[in-house]
Amino acid sequence: MSVPELKERHAAATETVNNLRERLRQRRNELLDTDVAGYARSQGRSPVTFGPTDLVCCRILQGHTGKVYSLDWTPERNRIVSASQDGRLIVWNALTSQKTHAIKLPCAWVMTCAFSPTGQSVACGGLDSMCSIFNLNSLTDRDGNLPVSKTLSGHKGYVSCCQYVPNEDIHIITSSGDQTCVLWDITTGLRTSIFGGEFQSGHTADVLSVSINASDSRTFVSGSCDATARLWDTRAASRAVRTFHGHEGDVNTVKFFPDGNRFGTGSDDGTCRLFDIRTGHQLQVYHQQHGDNEVPHVTSIAFSISGRLLFAGYSNGNCYVWDTLLAKVVLNLGSPQNSHEGRISCLGLSADGSALCTGSWDTNLKIWAFGGNRRVI
Repeated sequence: MSVPELKERHAAATETVNNLRERLRQRRNELLDTDVAGYARSQGRSPVTFGPTDLVCCRILQGHTGKVYSLDWTPERNRIVSASQDGRLIVWNALTSQKTHAIKLPCAWVMTCAFSPTGQSVACGGLDSMCSIFNLNSLTDRDGNLPVSKTLSGHKGYVSCCQYVPNEDIHIITSSGDQTCVLWDITTGLRTSIFGGEFQSGHTADVLSVSINASDSRTFVSGSCDATARLWDTRAASRAVRTFHGHEGDVNTVKFFPDGNRFGTGSDDGTCRLFDIRTGHQLQVYHQQHGDNEVPHVTSIAFSISGRLLFAGYSNGNCYVWDTLLAKVVLNLGSPQNSHEGRISCLGLSADGSALCTGSWDTNLKIWAFGGNRRVI
């Protein structure tokens, strides 16, 4: 068979596959007769209620002199690491508000930080296109600075997000402005797998966020400026397992649902969305109507330990607590007197679900704890 004939058959086969894929998509959409909130209302479910003392600000962490861009909790729930435009990482004791480490960074333009699963190391990345690892048990140098223990270099764009693979300190996944995600071996400092890039199933714009599935650490999801989220399997880096459409703006943040079968996203289009990784369907849109034309961007999200609540930070300083079942805002942490005075850039929930930490461009972090008669949900 000649080369032109092979090309013709390949083109015909590709067209057939695309037609079948489109018919399958249309059939799936026909079966989507409701969303999560519609079904919950039909079953008579009532929304979660919050009293004035059910979720209160119990700590204000002050020490940064620049905008806070990222934060992360340790698995044992009592420490937080934060990254700021002041060029420092600060490790906090969440129970006492004390600083245990203040790490001066080689590059001040940091965008992300993460605690290792054992809490012995922290990682960060930013406009230097590298991921730097610091061992918190290392001795400081003559100037009192903690030295970089490992540098992961290989991205061709800024490092937007980093997350350690659960239950091990030797692997970390990063996302970048070079349109790729990378799985690294920290011990060797080498790239184990590259996700995207030259592959057609990869992102077509900057990758802004990653979230690793706690139920299956071989899978993770990424969000990008191409308005999509993609599911990846570390055993098959050559192509995305699935691509999720629906957003009309940059996907700034992604987070797996506690059961590992769904994940949430937050976007510049002002919405949060819930997707199912098994079917590829969008299950729910979380959108609050605004009177003005300026739609606040969703910057960061987190689920409560049961998944019933979705915490979402916005560029206008609001932090909505959504009832994921009924798609209703049940609380706005941006309205109390002790709310942040600027954009909420990051947030995260402690491992046991008992406390929420928010970081802001006002240079502060705040810890919100469930109080009163409210049990953790």
